[in-house]
Amino acid sequence: MIISVSVSSGFREEIRDGISDLTGDVQLMPVDMNYISETSPIPSRPSYIGDLEAIEQVRSISPAVYRAGIVKVGENIHGVLFKGVEREKGPSDTVKLAVSIPSRLSELVGIRKGDRMLSYFVGKNVKVRNFNVTDVYEGVMDGTDNIIVLADIADIQRLNGWEEDEVSTLEMKLVPSSRDAAGMRRVADLVGSIAMENAEDDEETLIATSVVSRYPQIFDWLNLIDFNVLFILVLMTIVAGFNMISGLLIMLFRHISTIGTLKSLGMNDRSIGKVFLRVASGIVLKGMLIGNAAAFLLCGIQNWTHILKLNPENYFVPFVPVHVNIPSVLAADAAAYAVIMLLLLIPCLFIARVDPAQTVRAQ
Repeated sequence: MIISVSVSSGFREEIRDGISDLTGDVQLMPVDMNYISETSPIPSRPSYIGDLEAIEQVRSISPAVYRAGIVKVGENIHGVLFKGVEREKGPSDTVKLAVSIPSRLSELVGIRKGDRMLSYFVGKNVKVRNFNVTDVYEGVMDGTDNIIVLADIADIQRLNGWEEDEVSTLEMKLVPSSRDAAGMRRVADLVGSIAMENAEDDEETLIATSVVSRYPQIFDWLNLIDFNVLFILVLMTIVAGFNMISGLLIMLFRHISTIGTLKSLGMNDRSIGKVFLRVASGIVLKGMLIGNAAAFLLCGIQNWTHILKLNPENYFVPFVPVHVNIPSVLAADAAAYAVIMLLLLIPCLFIARVDPAQTVRAQ
């Protein structure tokens, strides 16, 4: 049960973090939503940027420039989406037209770190650039058709013929507590309202959209995983409960003479049931303690080694992600303990049917 909860949480955290790193949680873009066009720039700092930065759920706002392109390496051709971002200064700054490519593109066209990547951009005129691959990254979107090549924002702005203050979108990353589907939609609505109400007369109207709207299939898939995990938890709890019922019944049968003796001494059914429930509770807690320790150990091994691999084309990530959420684990423990103890009340009804006269005579 703990492993199921941890894997579900791991998928959600890994995929959300990956999508957020690539596209942000909320995007502010032109009304026509044609943010990959060379003809639809927006200002990198609109007049109401201060109002956007003041939203408590917004952690950061970053400008980005997108442009669709075609990569050609030998006989291999593939369509990609170039994204210009403000990159930190590093050793690759001395390399002109430096880009980072996802591992999926590297496999598709056979290009590696240090190679040159000839790229074509179709618009009013066909433009050609020969980029230098300085890094290959693992992306959670590798299993989709959205192959994103990361470049310097200035290079893509020059490609589009834009000024330094012209970009395709403003991408906002949210605080962790607001990164569920409902939270991202609420912030997108708030950002859209601010852009609509506070824009000056000479500013173009912009709209806000959440990543949930851009990739609904991924979030539907995550919801399906959560449903499967919930089904597994219910099934495991029921199985564990009936195992404990059978165990308690065996314990009662083995001590039927003890029950008869206690009844003959004046002990009522409720008190006798409490004795057996206390013993059963100790067994349940001991089993849960061992199960928790084993689950944490297995989750730790997977988190450190990524020994269990996945096909990113089907699961969006190359390994089974795990994220031990302590509140979720405690909630699963408490729910399982409560359900099992409630189920254990069923065999306690057997105590009322024990006749002390017959059990004492049998002794």
